[in-house]
Amino acid sequence: MLGLTIGQRDLFVATTALKVLLFPAYRSTDFEVRIYCRTTLGERLLTLNQVHRNWLAITHNLPLKQWYYETTSEWSEYTPSCLYSSALTPTALDYPPFFAYFSYLLSLPAKLLPEHYSQHLLQLSRVPVEGWAVVGYMRISVLVTEVVLFWSLLRLSRSSNESSPAKIVALAIAFHPGFLILDAIHFQYNGFLFGLMIWSLAGAKEASRVLYRPLAHVSLQTLRDVSYKGLTPGVLQGRPLMCAAFFAALLNFKHIYVYLAPAWFIYLLRTYCIPPKTGLTLRLKPLVRIGTVVIGVTAVSLGPFLYLGQGQQLVARLFPFTRGLMHAYWAPNQVAKRFRLDLAVSSAGVASTSRGLVGDTNFAVIPDITPLHCFILTGLTQVVQLVPLWRRPSYKAFLQAIAACGFSSFMFGWHVHEKAVMLVLLAAEDWNHYQAFFVASVSGIIGLFPLLFKAAETPVKMGYSFIWLVVVCGSLRSSVPKPTPTIPSQLLDNLQTLYLSTAPVLLLFTSVFHPVLSLSGHIPPSMEFLPLMLTSVWCSLGLWIAWGRLNWGMWRGGEALPEVKIE
Repeated sequence: MLGLTIGQRDLFVATTALKVLLFPAYRSTDFEVRIYCRTTLGERLLTLNQVHRNWLAITHNLPLKQWYYETTSEWSEYTPSCLYSSALTPTALDYPPFFAYFSYLLSLPAKLLPEHYSQHLLQLSRVPVEGWAVVGYMRISVLVTEVVLFWSLLRLSRSSNESSPAKIVALAIAFHPGFLILDAIHFQYNGFLFGLMIWSLAGAKEASRVLYRPLAHVSLQTLRDVSYKGLTPGVLQGRPLMCAAFFAALLNFKHIYVYLAPAWFIYLLRTYCIPPKTGLTLRLKPLVRIGTVVIGVTAVSLGPFLYLGQGQQLVARLFPFTRGLMHAYWAPNQVAKRFRLDLAVSSAGVASTSRGLVGDTNFAVIPDITPLHCFILTGLTQVVQLVPLWRRPSYKAFLQAIAACGFSSFMFGWHVHEKAVMLVLLAAEDWNHYQAFFVASVSGIIGLFPLLFKAAETPVKMGYSFIWLVVVCGSLRSSVPKPTPTIPSQLLDNLQTLYLSTAPVLLLFTSVFHPVLSLSGHIPPSMEFLPLMLTSVWCSLGLWIAWGRLNWGMWRGGEALPEVKIE
């Protein structure tokens, strides 16, 4: 099946079956939005609505010119006693146009269902549209679109030598617990979007094997491999364009990936338009080709809406800065550390920084942070991390730069979700990058655990994650070449081992001891969110270790590839 081994096929089938069994599991605000309010009788459900289902209804029932203006399901009323509130309707369409087109395409198969099912599923309504027809259809749409991820990883692994750990890396990404938690249970389309990014990487990797090297530096086996796979020099000339096209499409599906764009820009510029060791001579033909592809893809996405004069409305929907600096659950990043410091030095800050609201948040003591501050911090750290890629524009350096840019955006970005940690989980065939990937995966996965707060999902999220860590990361550890240890690398290894050894303690306290002690009255109600605080702190430390390892490895990288002329 698709060139998979028996073991890979069985793993794919077993994982798919598990995801089907999880159809009745907890569904997040990305599937349905719930607003609870405190009343004299306790908490009560104020309203509920589905985000992605509503997007299907919007794109199916309304003309294109109304897609980014629709407010049927908008929350406009703000109730001070509400636990959750938002300045922008959370069920309104706030993804780029390609995702809007994607939602429209997902709505079309629903017309093949019996009429009463399709009308129920696709109705545009202020009240929630519930039922198994809705849940089943939306869950199946996630499973079907994940084929893009598996297909792209299969392509990426086939562009490597059989002896490399590329296939293990592909399996590590394909069956990553983050996709199980976020897509199969929590409900999103991260696997599909990640697949588009992997397709872009496949184009870069295939071109890097031959295109940027003179024949004297290319092995005979490599030439045989690419010839056997139909990758002639003429075909390879188009691989950078394939890389650019898929990433441009990805940006027009979900704009959070713009944080990774600097790595793509530098890599394509340095390998395709200004190859190394030729000075800074810009080659216009490759630049025009790349520019035409990127502008063409963007025009298909934004063109109809710009023609309708909706550019300003698109910006307002795609960049709602009024949602505030932080998400309700603090992502384990540098901004959250700043909040914790503010809380520590001023009890007055508790009301403004830990209320669980999605909106503007003010510090009590420490100066407030604006979107401009986040942009500057993210940009400055990314510039520093892109210097090694400019000097050594290899595929390996490209992967490291992508992960580093993801780290910068996660650590210093505005209104960062804990789910954005998936941007940094990109494994590579390098020991130091593997170590960074491993500790980032552990921290990132545990940081996602609070999203599934019900007891029924606890064995699934912990059991699946443990098996993945043992099998996949164990296989990677034995297959990735390990360099000769140095004093700095040994210190990093010891620090990482010490950090990871505390993970069981954190999980036991947050999952067992805290609930038991809270029920027995030994922990006051005011400490209800202590597990979230500890999880955020612990995971942020791990991500800092991973980021440090990654940057250290980038600045210790090898030499740039030799130059080859591209017409």
